[in-house]
Amino acid sequence: MSSSERDLDITLFGATGFAGRLTAAHLAAQAPPGVRIALAGRSLERLAAVAADLGDSAAGWPLLVVDATDADAVRDLAARSRVVVTTVGPYITYGRELARACAAAGTHYCDLTGEVLFVHQSIADNHEVAKATGARIVHACGVDSIPSDLGVMLTATAARDDGAELASTRLAVKSFKGGASGGTVATMATQAGQMRTDAGARKIVADPWALAEGGRPPRPEGSRRPGRSGVSGLLDTLVKASPVKRDSGDGHFTGPFVMASFNTRIVARSASLLGYGAGFRYAEYTDFGGGPRGVLSAGAVTTALGLVITADATNGARYRTTVAAPYDPGYGGTAIMLGQAALALVEDGDALPEAAGVLTPATAIGEPLVARLREHRFTLETKRLPD
Repeated sequence: MSSSERDLDITLFGATGFAGRLTAAHLAAQAPPGVRIALAGRSLERLAAVAADLGDSAAGWPLLVVDATDADAVRDLAARSRVVVTTVGPYITYGRELARACAAAGTHYCDLTGEVLFVHQSIADNHEVAKATGARIVHACGVDSIPSDLGVMLTATAARDDGAELASTRLAVKSFKGGASGGTVATMATQAGQMRTDAGARKIVADPWALAEGGRPPRPEGSRRPGRSGVSGLLDTLVKASPVKRDSGDGHFTGPFVMASFNTRIVARSASLLGYGAGFRYAEYTDFGGGPRGVLSAGAVTTALGLVITADATNGARYRTTVAAPYDPGYGGTAIMLGQAALALVEDGDALPEAAGVLTPATAIGEPLVARLREHRFTLETKRLPD
């Protein structure tokens, strides 16, 4: 899509909500001159108040009154924009029309969803259409699931550079300071409601490979199928997540990570599209440390988000990737991740992967997003561990 074909580069839909305001502020502060940004939402008065708070950097930004359930208005929004960013959830309720319109119009799309059912439906509705139009429909561009997705991508790249593929891969949450937003709580409640009444929905949410292209990959011949206990059990839904226990390897106490039931599915989709290997298996958990202070407590004052990914590769090597940032993951950190994802889709052009369809942050943006986040004080580092 050339900029001359659209009168807007980025439209931020849901700009009057809490996450939307933070994302608008980030774009106002960080977008280069000449990037044409609009704010969209249901109330012109509230949009005007947001724009006023942004100051001179947002002067002249168009304000678009759009209802997420108005298909005609949503199609017009998509047709005018190179990238549409939405913070309006629950996405299964308010995101389907917008994602569909962007796929049809060849417009890139980013959201903050943490809903397996929504992404599963979006793949069915939009993947082939978006591949045909060149649109990148990029779900999960906040704390769900950029740290997990990019961290595993970097680990897979390091293994591939050594001529190997990933096998058992685990993400340990060492530090996660901040609260869940009201929108996140509403999203979780909506999906839980669907699962209570729909056995098919429960089956989708419980499947670790539900979002992967082609489903579960065949396990290499002769390998053992893992059980559902311990860390691998964290791939189950939150209801079935494992209780806190002590890791026999390092003596640390471990337990469920609240976002694992979604993040693992996004990483699985990336694995299927990027080819992490037939033996790739992935889990996320919380590491509470070996005692009251824990392994990273000394650095927790400045690290609001701290994740460590460890992976075994098919060449016998082991890799460790650190993902960290000094921001509240669910608020300020997410606004940076979402805003930079949108700017990458507008600005990074040929540096982006050759991809279209319903994608993940790793498959749609990849290394350019890693570079952008590093410029904003995110740590994303991979190293091979000594043999």
